[in-house]
Amino acid sequence: MSKGLPKRSEDYSLWYNELVKKAGLAENSAVRGCMVIKPYGFAIWEKMQQSLDKMFKDTGHENAYFPLFVPKSLFEAEEKNAEGFAKECAIVTHYRLKNDPDKQGKLMVDPNAKLEEELIVRPTSEAVIWNTYKNWIQSYRDLPLLINQWANVVRWEMRTRLFLRTAEFLWQEGHTAHATKQEAIDETKQMLEVYAEFAENMMALPVVKGVKTESERFAGAEDTYCIEGLMQDGKALQAGTSHFLGQNFAQAFDVKFADKEGKLEHVWGTSWGVSTRLMGALIMTHSDDNGLVLPPKLAPIQVVIVPIYKGEEGLAKVTEKVNELKKQLTSNGISVKYDNRDAFRPGAKFAEWELKGVPLRIAVGERDLENGTVEISRRDIEDRKEAKKIVNMDNVLEEVQGLLNDIQDNLHTKALNFRVENTREVNSYEEFKEVLESKSGFISAHWDGTAETEEKIKQETKATIRCIPFDSKLEEGTCIYSGKPSKQRVLFAKAY
Repeated sequence: MSKGLPKRSEDYSLWYNELVKKAGLAENSAVRGCMVIKPYGFAIWEKMQQSLDKMFKDTGHENAYFPLFVPKSLFEAEEKNAEGFAKECAIVTHYRLKNDPDKQGKLMVDPNAKLEEELIVRPTSEAVIWNTYKNWIQSYRDLPLLINQWANVVRWEMRTRLFLRTAEFLWQEGHTAHATKQEAIDETKQMLEVYAEFAENMMALPVVKGVKTESERFAGAEDTYCIEGLMQDGKALQAGTSHFLGQNFAQAFDVKFADKEGKLEHVWGTSWGVSTRLMGALIMTHSDDNGLVLPPKLAPIQVVIVPIYKGEEGLAKVTEKVNELKKQLTSNGISVKYDNRDAFRPGAKFAEWELKGVPLRIAVGERDLENGTVEISRRDIEDRKEAKKIVNMDNVLEEVQGLLNDIQDNLHTKALNFRVENTREVNSYEEFKEVLESKSGFISAHWDGTAETEEKIKQETKATIRCIPFDSKLEEGTCIYSGKPSKQRVLFAKAY
């Protein structure tokens, strides 16, 4: 055990749950299935949000906000979407409480305050947004309409886990309308590329890009594109989705535009989203038995400086030099925390910031002042001796900049190597089951393209088709389950 954390190899699920809590990211709330995101966890989410928001705006999108409540009649308008989310919906039926005369101080639902129409607490916003678009779109001049919102949604999950699956979670959802089918398809693919770029470059998370099978599509979509990551326990995690909606929602809500010839046509739509589930992906991709390991680009604190001293006079000397270093680093866009708390010994501080995944730690002592050096330790290397480096004080900025870049690259390389080592081709159902049980990871196998086979494999093994990868080459083969002809491999895995 380290810092009270179980080892990943012994109980990965328990390790994850304890890490989320002990690192101060989130905790369970008084509301069943909901979480409290604590300041440190929210600071990471904010960095994700800021990065993605810039990428959305750079591709021409604007932010808006739509209501939390969706009238039931609107929710039902697109049948596939309504059916897909029906079992997860929370519903508001009354608008007032009143005192219970039989129980002093208790409240009860006022039967006279029943809503004329029940309200769905949004599990997703297509219904209310497309009903709004009907008023915003009349002509081809109003297109394309490129809107994103940052919001919360509610999906009444029965089995929950912090960040990965909660009854309420934070996310962004883009909703766009276009004049042509091709424009909408191009938008769907463009936003998937945005997600992939964010995952690879900011999260240091290698992802597989592909298209979902028909049974795994978003309810109401013509096609769903996705990015899939592989976690350290060999399970897949869907990190983002982008949906080509065709004209389904435009027809359901009668959203039409007059083209250049004055002819009325239904618009073409897309929707796309990522959520606080990305926090779970970040934790499970890089962290170790000592705690979090954060990529520098998303770390709220990139460098923590810990003073080593004896007495107030010693602290004053060290602090004077640290303030110079901190100013130099922060003026170059590096986030720095000076941990000069006098109630904790240096060893306790080292352990805390290691648990919280701060990429670099700098120790500055009175002896270091005499030698003109500092000790820098990097978080991405578990061997503590190998992680340390003595650096001349005059070179701290250059060293820190180089190390932060190196850590970001190293985390991506390690995660990519892990995925490559844990992606296996199989050619029989027996081999498929053996690999799934003994090694896990991504399994590349032939599938006959039928929902029946897909469902049987899922029922028998709990593995699902994560996607049909974009780079999956066409090759003649036979389905591992049915023996029927297949023209390309798909990617299976057990998943979160």
